[in-house]
Amino acid sequence: MTRDQAVWLAVGGLAVVCLVLLVATVQGRRSSARERQRAWVEVADLRGRLEELERDRTASVEATEAEFVITGLGTEQVAPETAPTPAAPIDRAVFADTVLRETVVKAASLAHGVRRGLAPATRNRIRFEMKQEVRRSRRQRRADLKQAQRDLHARQRAMLAEEAEAT
Repeated sequence: MTRDQAVWLAVGGLAVVCLVLLVATVQGRRSSARERQRAWVEVADLRGRLEELERDRTASVEATEAEFVITGLGTEQVAPETAPTPAAPIDRAVFADTVLRETVVKAASLAHGVRRGLAPATRNRIRFEMKQEVRRSRRQRRADLKQAQRDLHARQRAMLAEEAEAT
């Protein structure tokens, strides 16, 4: 095989690779276009369903406005004109902002608590208190052991005294 043939073979191989990549790219773009089109159709369908639900909700609210509201037992019924009005719906952006702020506040307080809990002063205080507790429990175990030994010796002396009296 000559050098010219090797060059032509390499160029041909690169051309085939480029052609395969081009075909894959075109197919991927077509596939994504189909997916995007399906998503648009689904969004339009969901918007239609949402508008229908909103119409049904407003119709049911208008139907219930004519009814009386019972605010308590033993009191008079309140006419719809004097009934308290329901809270106004919150805008999506305001709701998202509120939720985001609450989440940020919770995350910040958690981070502050973790940072404070892992501070060197806190770790040293915990280590000191653990050492104190270990020492206290050791002293308590030794005192319990000594008390148990005293009780055992007292019982043994009492048994020996009873045996001596019995003989």
